[in-house]
Amino acid sequence: MKIALVVVGRTTTGYLKTGIDEYVRRLSHYVPFEIQYIGDIKNVRNLSEDQQCVAEGKSILSALAPSDYVALLDEHGSEYTSLQWAQYVQRRMSSGVRRLVFVVGGPYGFSQEVYARANDKVSLSKMTFSHEMVRLIFTEQLYRAFTILNNEPYHHQ
Repeated sequence: MKIALVVVGRTTTGYLKTGIDEYVRRLSHYVPFEIQYIGDIKNVRNLSEDQQCVAEGKSILSALAPSDYVALLDEHGSEYTSLQWAQYVQRRMSSGVRRLVFVVGGPYGFSQEVYARANDKVSLSKMTFSHEMVRLIFTEQLYRAFTILNNEPYHHQ
């Protein structure tokens, strides 16, 4: 199984990029993992929030294959402890999914078309984080899940 994180826009904040790169490197020990960047929408000043969501949604949908299992990182998604999150990842791996794709939307969320395509929604917290920070938190938690599944001493209960 491969895992991908699809995000809108590049990570530009240096310390976040360094942290993300570190966890991506660590994840490569366990699973093929990639971050797939979708370009920022042009002329956003001339677009309403809904129009931005629709434009980003088209780009997100074009990055997905029909066979992908798609989980949106969404504030209204299911919340998990780290142990439950590890079990979630294990269930997806055991289900025969070839590519598990997590998606971080733009600043106004997802279009209805992206919600319709999604298989699942996951919330990292009830709090709101910047989109760049979500990338770091997600990659760390995915790494943590694999260390839990492999009984390695990273996670302390």
